[in-house]
Amino acid sequence: MSLTDPSGERSLLQAVLQLWALLLGIALLLAGNGLQGTLLGVVAEDSGFSSALTGLVMTAYFAGFFAGSASAERLIGRVGHVRTFAALASLGSIAILIHGMIIDPWVWAGMRFLTGFSFAGLYVVAESWLNRESSNAYRGALLAIYMIITHGSLAIGQGLLNIASTTSLTLYALSSIIISGALVPILLSSAPQPHFTLEIERLTLRKLFSISPLGLTGSFSAGVANGIILGMGAVYARRLGLEVGGVSIFMAATLVGGAALQWPIGRLSDAWDRRIVIAGVAAAAAVIAALLPMAAQQGLMTLTLAGFFAGGLTMTLYPLSMAHTHDWLEVDQMTPASSALVMVYGGGAMLGPMGTGLLMGALGTNGFAWYLVGLCLALSAYAVYRITRRQAPDSTEDYLLAPAAMSAGEYWAETAVEEAGESETDASAP
Repeated sequence: MSLTDPSGERSLLQAVLQLWALLLGIALLLAGNGLQGTLLGVVAEDSGFSSALTGLVMTAYFAGFFAGSASAERLIGRVGHVRTFAALASLGSIAILIHGMIIDPWVWAGMRFLTGFSFAGLYVVAESWLNRESSNAYRGALLAIYMIITHGSLAIGQGLLNIASTTSLTLYALSSIIISGALVPILLSSAPQPHFTLEIERLTLRKLFSISPLGLTGSFSAGVANGIILGMGAVYARRLGLEVGGVSIFMAATLVGGAALQWPIGRLSDAWDRRIVIAGVAAAAAVIAALLPMAAQQGLMTLTLAGFFAGGLTMTLYPLSMAHTHDWLEVDQMTPASSALVMVYGGGAMLGPMGTGLLMGALGTNGFAWYLVGLCLALSAYAVYRITRRQAPDSTEDYLLAPAAMSAGEYWAETAVEEAGESETDASAP
C-alpha cells in the first residue's frame, strides 16, 4: 500500500502513522472515562443516592461538556493543541481522584461538571486536529477509525470495572492513571501540531431550524437518548440487581452496538430517503426499549442483547440527523451547522440523566425504559410528519461516522472572533 496518493498528498495509512500519538492518547482517555462513568453509577446506587439526585450528578457531566465545548477553541487558539490537551487531561485526572476521596453527591456534581468540561475540550482538540490534518480523500475513513477507537476504548473501560472492588480507591486511581497516561504519547511525539485558524460564517439556530427542522430535532433527541443510556445505564442495570460484572457487560454491549450498527444504517441512509431511515431507526429503538423490562426478566444474556440494539440504534440518530441536515445546506454553511448541532446535542444530553432520575423515582426502575420509548416514538412520529411536508432533497451528502463532539466549540469561537473584531473597530474609531 502506497503512503501517498497519485496527487502527492498523504494517504490514509500515512495520516494514521503521523497521528498515532493522538489516537493512542484518545484511546487511553476514553478507556479511563468509560471506567469512571460506570463506576460512579454503581457507587451512587450502592451509596443510597436517590434516583433524582443521581440524575442530577450525571447531568452535571453533560452541563460541563456543554460549557467545555464552548470554551475549548478559545484555549486552543491561545496556547495550542498540545498544551490544551495536557491541561484538560490533568484536570480530568484530578477530578476522578476527588470522586474517590469524597463520596458526596454535591462534591460529585461539581467534579462531574469539571470532568465533562475537560473531556469536551479533549474531544475538540482531537477532532479538530484530525479534521485539519486529513484531506477530503480520506477524512471519512480517518474519522471512522476514530469512531472505532472511541467506542472500543469506552467498551474496554467497562471491563476494567471488574478488576477491583468498587468500595476501594483502586478503580478511581486506575482511571486517573490511565487518563494521565494519555499525556505521555502526546507530549513525547515529534509530530507538529496543526496550525489553528477560524473561518466560520454565523448560522443561528432559528435559521438552521428553518432549513432542517428534523435535523435539529433529531440531534436534540439523540443527545437526550445518549444521555439516558450513558448517564443512567449503569444505575438502571444496578437497580435490576446485576452484580458489577453484569453492569459492565450491559454497558459495554450498548457501546459495541453503537459502533457495530453505524456502518449498515449509514449505508442504508445513503440509499433511501434519510427521513424514512430516521423514522424507522427511532421506532425500532422504541420497540427495543419497550422490551427491556421483559429482557431483564430473562437473564443477563437477553438483557445484554437488548442493550446492544438499544445502544446501537440510538447512537446512530445523531450522525443520521447531521447527514440529513447537511443534505439541505450550502457548502459554506456546513461547518457552522455542525457546530450548532453539537451544541443542540449537548443541550439534549443534559436532559437525559435528569429526566431518567425523575422517572425512575416516580415509576420505578422501568422509568429508564419508558423514557426511551416515549422519546424515540416522538422522534419517529415527527420524522413521518416531516416526510409529508416536503420532497426529499435532489442530492444527498454521504453519511459520516461523526462523533458527537466533532467541531464542538467552533460555533462559539466564531462569536469571540466577531466580538474581538468589533472591539478593534471601536478602539480605532475617532
